[in-house]
Amino acid sequence: QYLLPRQRTVTLLSSAHIPLSGRNPMLQEALGIRPHILVLNKMDLADPRRQPVSTGAGLAPGHRAAVTALLCVSLQIVPLVAKLVGNSPRYHRAESTEYSILVIGVPNVGKSSLINSLRRLHLKKGKATAVGGEPGITKAVLTRIQVCEKPLMYLVDTPGVLPPKLGDVETGMKLALCGAIRDHLVGEDIMADYLLYALNKRQQFGYVRRYGLAEACDNIELVLRRVALAQGRMQKVKVLTGTGNVNVTMLNYPAAAYEFLRDFRAGRLGRVTLD
Repeated sequence: QYLLPRQRTVTLLSSAHIPLSGRNPMLQEALGIRPHILVLNKMDLADPRRQPVSTGAGLAPGHRAAVTALLCVSLQIVPLVAKLVGNSPRYHRAESTEYSILVIGVPNVGKSSLINSLRRLHLKKGKATAVGGEPGITKAVLTRIQVCEKPLMYLVDTPGVLPPKLGDVETGMKLALCGAIRDHLVGEDIMADYLLYALNKRQQFGYVRRYGLAEACDNIELVLRRVALAQGRMQKVKVLTGTGNVNVTMLNYPAAAYEFLRDFRAGRLGRVTLD
């Protein structure tokens, strides 16, 4: 709320895995009539059959918004911002010719990566903000970062923001699967169980081929067993016997659950849209 009045437009970033669940309704309310762009990140990992639905869904009526994808965002976003601001009677009257854009979204959706990618394309410079595969890398609102010379454009990186209360458990599970919530807060075993349910529900059976299963199954223990065997996830456990301690090699199910989640996030189980 503090930063919005100082920005001429806003880039709202969401994951194409969760184009609806990945949007914070409180952020959308705060935008009001301010021109904004919805960018769906990680389109290459989402189900192409569901992309036309996801790009047009969930926008509040009357909002001036455009939708693009990160695959071509480097080419589209700069002229799109200039067009939106120029066509807006509220914002084109300012004397300043520079554009200041706020980048917002839930945690770990790729806000910092978007800024770095625009800098590489338009300024031929390296990354200006840290990125990582876990939520919480950006911990504070950063200073303005220049991403283009003509027109003069600055982006402001912000920490990811989740609503204080999620609408339902399933929305929370989808956010966790996409890395918006830290794994240990939910539990890798619970997330793996929900992921298996979600894949079967959408008839996405890439895990059957990847882990050498005979057929699709809804038993997470059997799937994690195959993951542990395929990935070599073993652990040595000390067992107390009548003759002393014995080291036994067992399957490491928590590590297998983590590998299952990693494979999904990297697209190795197929292209999946959870919404």
